[in-house]
Amino acid sequence: MGNRQAATRPDFIKWLLLFGAAAVVVLLAGYAAWRYILPHSVDVDRSRYPVAGIDVSSHNGDIDFDRVRQADYQFVFIKASEGKTFKDPAFARNYDGARQAGLKVGAYHFFRKNRTGQEQADNFLGVIKGRTLDLPLVIDLEDDWGNGATTSHDTAVKRLLDMIAVLKGKGYQVMIYTNNDGYDKYYKDLLGDCDLWLCSFTSPDRLNMPHLIQQYSHEGEVDGVEGEVDLNVFRGTVSEWERYLQRVNQ
Repeated sequence: MGNRQAATRPDFIKWLLLFGAAAVVVLLAGYAAWRYILPHSVDVDRSRYPVAGIDVSSHNGDIDFDRVRQADYQFVFIKASEGKTFKDPAFARNYDGARQAGLKVGAYHFFRKNRTGQEQADNFLGVIKGRTLDLPLVIDLEDDWGNGATTSHDTAVKRLLDMIAVLKGKGYQVMIYTNNDGYDKYYKDLLGDCDLWLCSFTSPDRLNMPHLIQQYSHEGEVDGVEGEVDLNVFRGTVSEWERYLQRVNQ
């Protein structure tokens, strides 16, 4: 028995290393397909959709929001928090800069399916406390490999609805950010009473969805932001935008 184990252990290690190498190759291939093959941007007619904005987090570094405003952008969504405890370290700086530049400001929270709705609402509310926001509170709802893979769909939905209830109970309007898959999986049948911010690389003219804001590029270049930044448009006219702001803030 001892000799057999000694003989098979190197084979086990060899196969384990081969499996690990294969997994790395698959991951790299998947990233390459995501980064270089799949679309990450679509052209949008700014004369048709004149109200535009960006969304940012600490990953975007120091931002000159005055230059962003001068580049004809009107709003910004700023990452505030994530899960139960994470607070974006650049939120206060980004908020102050955007507010001083005259941009309309919103805040978003990345939803972690393995944390309760109450925990996440408390984290989000703690970051934005005492700050004036022009746009609804956004829950960033995404399915990815690292987001609560062991959490059941029903549990995730309950936690999401609990978080929305807490935020609305504090007097805030809530917007959901998601993509086409998230729209089908969560929004379409469950969240119609929340405004929708959709990530889609299809022209807004060709989409038959009830979203008010569309994120149409992960590869934007905007004066005042170093590197690529997400681009968004409001799906309406300037006057409709102004009426929307009035509704959110009434």
